[in-house]
This record gives sequence, structure tokens and C-alpha cells, in this order.
Amino acid sequence: MATKAVPAPKTRPSKSEFKDKEKPAQIRSSNIVAAKAVADAIKTSLGPRGMDKMIQDGKGEVTITNDGATILKQMKVLHPAAKMLVELSQAQDAEAGDGTTSVVILAGAMLETSQKLLTKGFHPAAISDSLLHFSAKAVEVLESMAIPVDLTDNASLLKSANTALNSKVVHEHSGMLAPMAVDAVLKIVDPNKDQNVDLKDIHIIKKLGETVEDSQLVDGIVFTQKSQGIGGPSKIEKAKIGLIQFCISPPKTDMDNTVLIRDYAAMDRVLREERQYILNITKKIKAAGCNVLLIQKSILRDAVSDLALHLLAKQKIMVVKDIEREDIEFVCKTLGCRPIASLDHFTPEALGTAELSEEFQAGDSKFVKITGVQNPGRTVSILLRGSNKQVLEEADRSLHDALCVIRCLVKKRFLIPGGGAPEAELSVKLTQYAHTMKGMDAYCFRAFAESLEVIPGILSENAGLSPISTVTELRNRHARGETHAGINVRKVVI
Repeated sequence: MATKAVPAPKTRPSKSEFKDKEKPAQIRSSNIVAAKAVADAIKTSLGPRGMDKMIQDGKGEVTITNDGATILKQMKVLHPAAKMLVELSQAQDAEAGDGTTSVVILAGAMLETSQKLLTKGFHPAAISDSLLHFSAKAVEVLESMAIPVDLTDNASLLKSANTALNSKVVHEHSGMLAPMAVDAVLKIVDPNKDQNVDLKDIHIIKKLGETVEDSQLVDGIVFTQKSQGIGGPSKIEKAKIGLIQFCISPPKTDMDNTVLIRDYAAMDRVLREERQYILNITKKIKAAGCNVLLIQKSILRDAVSDLALHLLAKQKIMVVKDIEREDIEFVCKTLGCRPIASLDHFTPEALGTAELSEEFQAGDSKFVKITGVQNPGRTVSILLRGSNKQVLEEADRSLHDALCVIRCLVKKRFLIPGGGAPEAELSVKLTQYAHTMKGMDAYCFRAFAESLEVIPGILSENAGLSPISTVTELRNRHARGETHAGINVRKVVI
């Protein structure tokens, strides 16, 4: 007996099933399109001739910058794949400091190439495998064309710092900021044994007023507060510096409290006790030989009362209050002192010594500067000035980039030529290598090698050259074996 197949009853799928279940290919292409959009948004700011971006945030604050990571951080990106590119540029900013725009553009170009390969029917896994192989090979080629550099060779360090500053808004001050960055890093590293630089040891203090030219590198430490107390000293030679974390003010209970005083005698007694209590503290401080007192900021009560300031000024002790909690470690490292948490520990051993502690006027505000520290830690302070907020912020970012560049040179002591030279060289060498390979890998390699030429292309486009003829000429030069040929954007030649 023949059985008849009965069709299963049709159930109508709910609308929501169709909405989010696009095919993987479509999702892949939407990811690539989103990432390319981010790369396209910042490609005009690449290179010395790149344009600066003006960004307005939600509060109406305006930022003018050329730094890829800053631009992307301010952009409100919603797409998850585009967010990955923003994070990529931040990782580059933290790791290398400079080149934040280039990484995003390269990533965009690689994704564009992958898109072309996908449409030709390549499997995503095959593409990602050959990308990994490609990057390993690219590192080999880069290492073969790198020029070793010595940290004692100041000129080449200056050149690299200058390169980092050239594409920035403050590039006309690079003649002053570059040596500052080089000196700052060389002061805190020992070129023979150090492999890394902790940039926390370089304290950058931004202050409005004057111009960028008036910035200075201070071998010592600068406090943005002025010295407290009226009639107290504003300049002390042979300073003995104490850093305290307790308060010099009348004690308070932990809860809110009120003291009722009925007659004058009791009130007198309270005031006398308070005066005695504070006088006792200041005498102990003076007895330890301290003449410059740094007081940590206190949240619970006044770190130092007016009476205490008066008494300290009488004893010729210079007071700087409101030292931030997070700066304590830096201050201790610089001055070679110990933080003192209670009065009993206030001993001469815990104090730092310096040649000079003085208050100086800069613009419309006063600072305290301590120089000539006797056993200084490996730290350095930079006082940055700027005539308006945007310039100051940008100077800070540019100086950070320059410092990071020098830091990279301490980590890996090699230089490679710029101006699109490494990309063109990689492109030529890896295309040659692709000819020796078989199958899909060879095809992927050729495609990726070609996509590297996006950097010289954009550089020449931003400089107003014809990208096609420039890149072709550059490729020719490299094929002939001129490994260091790059685009000179200023003189518009190769």
C-alpha cells in the first residue's frame, strides 16, 4: 500500500524572525562599510599637509586637532565594527603615541580588499589566515629596511620628534617642543639598560597665558598652587621639604555636632586650647628642621586653618596646600621625601632637601618651583603655556605624541624612512614574494600588498599631487631598489 506524504502545516513566522536574521554575508558587508566610513572620515587629516578637524561636542566645546585618536574619540560612533576602529586608534595612541590616523586608514584599506576577495568567493577563514601570514612577512621586510639608531645620537632623536610634531597645529613651535621632549625622556632613562619609559614620570602642567614659546622644562617640580599664608617667605634657599598627609586644624568629630557655650570664660578656654593645639603641631614641624611644607588635600576638614597659616608664616615656613592625592607618589619620587601620615612620624629623615624653593609669577597666576633637589628621582616637569584653550590642549597632545615617539625609540632602537616609503617598499617586496606562492594565498597576498599603497596615495592627494602618477613613480623607484624613496610633501617631489 502506497503511503502519501502529507505536507507539514504551514506556520506563519512572526515578523521579528526576519528582521534580525540577515544573511551573514550582508552583516559582514555592513561591518566593512561601517569601518570604511570611519577610515574615510579621517583620511583627509593624514600627513603634514593634512587638514585639521574642528569638532564640537554636546556641551558646545570646540576642539581643533589633527590627532586621529582624539578625532575618533569625539565622534559619536554607534556601529560596533566602527567602534572597533575607534578602539584600534586608542590602542595605537597608548602603545605608540603617534600614527593613530594611519592605523585606521590601513585597517580600512585592508577591509576594503577583504570585501573584494569575499565577493570573488574566498572563504573568510582563508582571508584571515593569509592576513596573519601577510603581517608576519611585512614585519620581516620592515626589519630588513630599518636603520639602527643610538640614543646618544641627539640629532636623529630630534628629527623623529620633529616628524611627529610636523603634522600638528603647533608645528611652528616644533623647534622648541622637540628638544624639550627629547631632553625630558633622556633625563628619566638610562640609555644603557632601560627598555621602557614610564611617561607618568614626566609631569605636564598646562597653564593658560603667554605663548607656547614660553613653555619650559623644569628639572625639579612645579606646583600650580601659590604659597599660602600672609607674610610667609616666598623664596627659601637650602629648603627642607616635608610632605604631610594630616591636617593642621582644630580636630572635628566624625558626626555633625554643636557645642553650646554659655559664658565667655568657656569660650576663651576653647580658643586657647585650639591655639595651643595648633602651636604644638607647628613647633614640632619647625623642630624637625622643615622650612617648606606640602600639605595633601583633605576632604573631611580644612587641611590647614588660618591660624595655622599665620603661625607657620611667623616661623618662616613656606606652605603649599592642596597637593592632589594622585600626585603624592610623583612628588615623593622627585624630592626624595616620604609622605608623613601623623605628627609622631615627623622626623628629619622623612624630609627631602633642595637648593631652592621659590614662588614665581607666570601670566596672572603664581606657581611654586622647587629646583636643585639633592638626591633627585628620575622625574621631570614640563610647564606648558598657551594663549588660548585650543592651542594649549593641542600643544599638550602634540607633546605627548613626541614623547611617545622617543619612548618607542627607547623600546626598539630603529628608524624607518617616512613619506609613504615603508608602505611602498612593503607593497613591492610582498608582491614579489606573492609570485613565489601557490593557490589562494598568492592571490590574497597580491591584493593586500596593493592595498598598502593607500597611504602614499592619500599623502599625495592631501598635498595636492596626482595620486596615480605619484604612486606609480614611487612604485618604480622602489622596484629599482631605492628602499628609502618617499614623498616629500613640502617640496612636492619624490
